[in-house]
Amino acid sequence: MYKTKHRVVSLAADFLIIALIICLTICIIPPVVKDKAYSPFFTWVTSTVLIISVLFVLKKLRVSIDTNLKNKMLLSGETALLSRFLERLKFCYSYDEFYQIIGEILEVEGDCSVLYIDRKKNYVLYNSPDRLTCTKNTMLTLQLNFDADWKDGFYFLGGNYGVVRDQRKARGFFMVNKGKHLYVFCRYTRLFDDSVFAPVYDEYCNFMKRTFTINNLADIASLSQEWQQLANTQRSFLPAVMPQIDKLEIAAYFRPLINVSGDYYSVLPISKTKTLLMLGDVSGKGLAAALVMGLVINTIKILEDKDDLPGMIRAVDKAIKGMHLQDKYTVLFLGIVDTLNMTIRYVNASMSDPVIITKAADGYRVKPLTSNCSVVGIIDLPDTIEVSEQRLFRGDVILMASDGVSEVMDDNGVELGNTQLYQDTLTTSAEKSPKEFVDDVVHLVLSYNGNKKLHDDVTMMVAKIVR
Repeated sequence: MYKTKHRVVSLAADFLIIALIICLTICIIPPVVKDKAYSPFFTWVTSTVLIISVLFVLKKLRVSIDTNLKNKMLLSGETALLSRFLERLKFCYSYDEFYQIIGEILEVEGDCSVLYIDRKKNYVLYNSPDRLTCTKNTMLTLQLNFDADWKDGFYFLGGNYGVVRDQRKARGFFMVNKGKHLYVFCRYTRLFDDSVFAPVYDEYCNFMKRTFTINNLADIASLSQEWQQLANTQRSFLPAVMPQIDKLEIAAYFRPLINVSGDYYSVLPISKTKTLLMLGDVSGKGLAAALVMGLVINTIKILEDKDDLPGMIRAVDKAIKGMHLQDKYTVLFLGIVDTLNMTIRYVNASMSDPVIITKAADGYRVKPLTSNCSVVGIIDLPDTIEVSEQRLFRGDVILMASDGVSEVMDDNGVELGNTQLYQDTLTTSAEKSPKEFVDDVVHLVLSYNGNKKLHDDVTMMVAKIVR
């Protein structure tokens, strides 16, 4: 088993380290001292550096051996089945996805039988389509052995469907969390490495927490008329149509996870040649995030000097802190596009995705508008807020997006923003109009997610320099 072998490797490594230190002390240091070719201080420094170097190499070797051992034990053989189940469960946000993972990995790949019961309601949530999990005898035995008050935790199932302590005698396992019992009948449970069960149970509990939170938000949003009214009010803060601006075309997209959202954007003409672009994301979801979103937009709108980017950031920071809402802050991008001087001056308060897609000799290149300010509304801002500037050219596309775009994941848990597919879509769509560009990115987000339910708000705004 992994834990046992890990301890053996650790003890062997410790023994090797002690032996080498003793050898260095006995065989190397005395001859150097005896020869007296060097001062005692030099001898001490040389010996110390040598020992530290050996320790560093051994530490690296130990980590490498332990990693290889872990991969061999947890990612190979029968244990690899539960390891794959664990990795998929980390990115599971709904019961539909949960049941799909059970079917694809535990049932199809592992030939296991699964029974999922809400014991408090005495209701079967999921069961494999086989004789074992569908018979009344199995249901009755489990009901008699494990009632609704059974303690949360991870247990091994015996052949008579009772609890056994010895994994070698187990014919399956089950996990209990808040009255929901997940039974997995597996005839080769004894072959699983025992170190995999604890992280599987922990991730199962995390999944339960995630679904509880998301379902509660969705229920409140769908059932509450007041929340719908709030959502309508929130949308009124956003531009209904984009203003007509000379040499600048703009398009936007807004899709909240639930009715209300912490995402926001706005376009505010300053003069005939200057336009303020704003996009941001408030921490958290729900009513508090919606209130902060409205506050930020109104704060920016009422400021007279919209050329003063640091002043706007400080005004937003003061307004949020004045609400005294716990742990509420915003990430925010403010950029002034000047079509006369062909520049964009901006403050990026920790937004991760603003970029300029510009045409080069070998095609389009993506240039990030990197963060130059901390989050706003929760920590002290620096005395001087940096304003950065970038040159603009005809045909340049400015993309601002919330993290719901770049952080959407595929079935393997890979975020879209880390893929070449995302970069290729940006450069390929840069020739198109902003509306078509937005449509391409939205289509990519939805298809990359497998057309499943999204797990975050998706907001973006695109501005293009035109003739």
